Amino acid sequence: MTNGWIDIKNTDMMLIMGGNPAENHPCGFKWAMEAKRNRNAKLISVDPRFTRTSATADLFLQIRAGTDIAFLGGLIRYAIENNRIAKEYLVNYTNASFIVKEGFKLPEDGLFSGFDSAGSTYDKSTWNYEGVGGSGGQAGATGHAPEPVPGKVGGGTPPPGLPLNVAYDLTLEHPRCVFQLMKQQYSRYTPETVERITGIPKDQYLKAVDMFTSVRKDGDMKKVATIIYAVGWTQHTFGTQIIRTAAMIQLLLGNVGRAGGGVNALRGHSNIQGATDMAGLFDSLPGYLKAPVPNDTDLATYLKRVTPTSSKPTPWDSMNYYQNTPKFFVSFMKSMYGDAATKENGFAFDYLPKVDRDYSWTHIWDDMYNGKVKGMLAFGMNGVMIGPDTNKNINALKKADWLVVGEIYPDETSEFWRAPGITTDEQKTINTTVYRLPCAGFAEKDGSMTNSARWVTWKYAAVPPPGQARLDQDIIAQIFLRVRDLYKNDGGKFPDPILNLSWAYADSAHPALSQVAMELNGKALADLTDPVTKQVIKAGQQLPGFAWLKDDGTTLCGNWIYSGCWTEAGAQIQRRGTEDPSGMGVFPNWAWSWPANRRVLYNRASCNPEGKPWDPTRKQIWWNEAAGKWAGNDVPDFKPDSHPKDHMGPFIMNPEGVGRLFAPIGVLADGPFPEHYEPIESPTKNLLHPQQSNNPLVKKFKTPYDKFGGPEEYSIVCTTYRLTEQYHYWTKNNPMNVQLIPEPFVEIPVELANEKGIRGADMIHVISARGTYTAKAFVTRRLKPMMIDGKKVYQIGLPIHQGFRGIPEDEGRDARTPANLLTPSVTDPNAHTPESKGFLVKIEKA
Repeated sequence: MTNGWIDIKNTDMMLIMGGNPAENHPCGFKWAMEAKRNRNAKLISVDPRFTRTSATADLFLQIRAGTDIAFLGGLIRYAIENNRIAKEYLVNYTNASFIVKEGFKLPEDGLFSGFDSAGSTYDKSTWNYEGVGGSGGQAGATGHAPEPVPGKVGGGTPPPGLPLNVAYDLTLEHPRCVFQLMKQQYSRYTPETVERITGIPKDQYLKAVDMFTSVRKDGDMKKVATIIYAVGWTQHTFGTQIIRTAAMIQLLLGNVGRAGGGVNALRGHSNIQGATDMAGLFDSLPGYLKAPVPNDTDLATYLKRVTPTSSKPTPWDSMNYYQNTPKFFVSFMKSMYGDAATKENGFAFDYLPKVDRDYSWTHIWDDMYNGKVKGMLAFGMNGVMIGPDTNKNINALKKADWLVVGEIYPDETSEFWRAPGITTDEQKTINTTVYRLPCAGFAEKDGSMTNSARWVTWKYAAVPPPGQARLDQDIIAQIFLRVRDLYKNDGGKFPDPILNLSWAYADSAHPALSQVAMELNGKALADLTDPVTKQVIKAGQQLPGFAWLKDDGTTLCGNWIYSGCWTEAGAQIQRRGTEDPSGMGVFPNWAWSWPANRRVLYNRASCNPEGKPWDPTRKQIWWNEAAGKWAGNDVPDFKPDSHPKDHMGPFIMNPEGVGRLFAPIGVLADGPFPEHYEPIESPTKNLLHPQQSNNPLVKKFKTPYDKFGGPEEYSIVCTTYRLTEQYHYWTKNNPMNVQLIPEPFVEIPVELANEKGIRGADMIHVISARGTYTAKAFVTRRLKPMMIDGKKVYQIGLPIHQGFRGIPEDEGRDARTPANLLTPSVTDPNAHTPESKGFLVKIEKA
């Protein structure tokens, strides 16, 4: 989230797409309802199903799953055509005026300039700004990693850099300025075209885009709108680009950085945000630092590649905060390897593994199926149920040598060999050794959780783990200590990273998470003095924040964005102050949010170029001329003493200092502007460019389980979703939850049921090219047939929770088949998220 849960109460307008917070985030949704009640805020719900969120909306639109970019692209077109844009914000705070290099081509044919059909990749050299005075880009100046090339050691070549001095046109009239290119890109997304693609009638669509853009009617800059989404956007082969389109809309309307605005992702677990913060993704290090690749032969080469240089118009200023990457990285390496990380050995840079190819979720399972991955440790992760393509995952596990599962209940992954359809005789042929370790549940352990709003909150254990169950960190620690002993005794090809790993916990076999949190915050390894304030931090003391980090080895910090969470003043994440002086839900003394306890990111953009709030009634920060610095109700996300006349951009993490309507080289794999592509399985060709229906960068695996269906046989669009009464795959072990939802069901339209002769509660088969899911039919009017380019198309909804483990309610009458038997193993080329929210099926009575 750019903003936060409580901040939603400050909005005037909500667009909720790709999410159903009333049912999946019911506690957080109260803030949306408070905005409606206290501010008369309007709510637009766009969803394939009429949900409980839709029931609270001022306007509901049923959309065909996977056509969100068409909807949002049309919104951009409408806002520009009707002058419902934030012109001053647009010119000063975005790259709208930046001129793009000659040779860049928009995707009228479905392909941007530079596409290589042989390798299904892009040469992005034209996806760049025009330089002034010969200021060409320098390799690595973007700070972005090269894309890993499958099967190729080296990790690709660094992208060309951004120019130091960017050509620009503040009139926004140059034909190659970002604004004009964006206008041209979405000129094709007419209301008529949007209707043909999405199935939303033109009159309803125009009503929705008119309502949302009304916050900028007649040049008004006081009102603000927010866009709220969840995995209904991410789980597509173009999911990242859907979210990019939302960010572009919010920049175009001047809603980013403002109370009640932003682009706000609703996380599905209490600590999903924390997992990604701590490098839950294969291509990042903690704090979203880039992982090394084989071409990074030493520390200097790596830092040159990942440390961006400013790229902006000469008169403007850019803080370019990622220029501090060397400080963040060296401090991280000191936390990893302590005294073994020295200046002489590049702070142990060679100890880190190098990412030479794609190690994302679907690739792990594909590699296991092909015999490259021999074993897996799965903690709190039910891979068989999570999918996609459960059959493929089960058959991959059959080929593994061993599997270790840490869980609180027996789950489908630890009992993959008992999946429906596997006979007793086949079980005898499965040689995978399965170790099941009883772990502690969330209420049985302390530690922190980081919510969607980036608030890091400490929780305490309510009860101890039962029986022989152990804390997760104890299990991990004890495995590590035994592995380290093996290296000590037996040696190895390269034991140094294991033997020299810092493990400075009071009880090495039972690390206290409070000590881990302090390590993440960071400490001084030598006496440090602030040159301006003369404040001194003694060696061994906790750091006040990441501004103190050094690149010379005198500071240690496990995750730079968490620096400030546990200082010499104590555990900021354990605070419970309920004071809220601004009345805007900031609560600055409740827990702690990264970075630096800021509640709204990029909040400099809440003020006009002169430093005065766009809306004085919702003041976040402002320029204090007398004090010569920025002040406010929130922590300014800006250089504290940068005078407004310096024209420093509010988007301090970008080299340009401004928000990106156009994403230049190195940012995204599949295009600098979002383009509508159809899901891999779709009932129609792409109406914008039928010869290029799908995202051209999507890779398909080659196993016998990687099958895809066409609309000739599979004509129904299926989307998956969650229920309020169940929590993913755990609560089916809880009698109370099972009583609420005792068995699986499939939501199908009345009209489809009538065509198939299906009545409510009939058992039906849902069949995709990959498998069959069996459950009862839930016949409903919440899904209606849609007209897609003149053709009637049905959609159905499939809850994800039930499988073949859990309380066997109605035993013998429930097929107990996992929902992800149906989903395809194809992913977004940027975030590598599988496409679970739009694929093709057929249905028949069981």
